[in-house]
Amino acid sequence: MSKLYKAIDQNAERWLLLVFYVMLVGTMFIEVVRREVFAYSSIWGEEIVRYSFIYLAWIGAAAAVKERGHIRIDVLMHYVPQTVKSLLYIFGDLVMFIVALVALYWSFETVHVSWKFNSVTHGLRISQVYFLMAVPFGFALVIFRLVQSFLRDIADLRAGRPVYEGDKLFD
Repeated sequence: MSKLYKAIDQNAERWLLLVFYVMLVGTMFIEVVRREVFAYSSIWGEEIVRYSFIYLAWIGAAAAVKERGHIRIDVLMHYVPQTVKSLLYIFGDLVMFIVALVALYWSFETVHVSWKFNSVTHGLRISQVYFLMAVPFGFALVIFRLVQSFLRDIADLRAGRPVYEGDKLFD
């Protein structure tokens, strides 16, 4: 079971991103062919692409947190000792954790209102809750990855190892 958990932990966002990306590109391709060849388009195709893109964005945010690939200004990190660098990363993760908790709470409020009033999408005519859940789902993944990052940074700080900084894009 731990092998399965490890595979999911390492690749969950990648697999989800792949599914939503293929769904987005496939639907977009089908809709372009339908529009250009058959002079007909559907509203459901636009909705599938839109909601796939929203899920891509929020799952991608969690993947960026996991890999420490989100945008940050790290000029100062080159000039501070390793301990200070670790503490700065921990502080940044704590601030992001608080923001993500607040955002998770308020995003569930939107889902709750949609659930309460049984709102449906315009084209697909299915509950909008499935699509609005992209935001709380994304923030829940971000919080999960922040907790993992925080625990990893604390362990590295205690062991005297350099803090995980993620892969460099241009180094």
